[in-house]
Amino acid sequence: MIAIYVKRFEELSIDELYELLRLRSEVFVVEQDCVYQDIDGKDRKALHVMGIKNGKIVAYTRLFDAGDYFTVPSIGRVVVKQEERQFGYGHDIIKASIAAIKEHYKQTSVKISAQTYLIKFYEKHGFAPTGEEYLEDGIPHIAMVRL
Repeated sequence: MIAIYVKRFEELSIDELYELLRLRSEVFVVEQDCVYQDIDGKDRKALHVMGIKNGKIVAYTRLFDAGDYFTVPSIGRVVVKQEERQFGYGHDIIKASIAAIKEHYKQTSVKISAQTYLIKFYEKHGFAPTGEEYLEDGIPHIAMVRL
């Protein structure tokens, strides 16, 4: 079981910020062997959803309101620590992210840019593919929308 916390950028402690950036780098840069600019200047306007287990961030997303990234609210940087994926925390963090969008942004529509191998995962949460597959940082992605 993970505890979920939703915080604005200015509410994050230095340790939380360090830990979430480390987790994103560990998975997106090292594990996926993808060189890209993770620290993109967008974290300041995002809501940060953290899944905490034994005092450590093991799952994370960042959320944007309508107009900040897409025309509808969005979920991005969805990540679960590799050794924790067997416990279903990806599902927990997505459910919490959808709930946070409803609570903080008062909207139900959500758009994501999903890695294509995760289409079935996101479909379980009500997302449907839209448009054509594209490359983002050299990895196949597809836009998905939840109404």
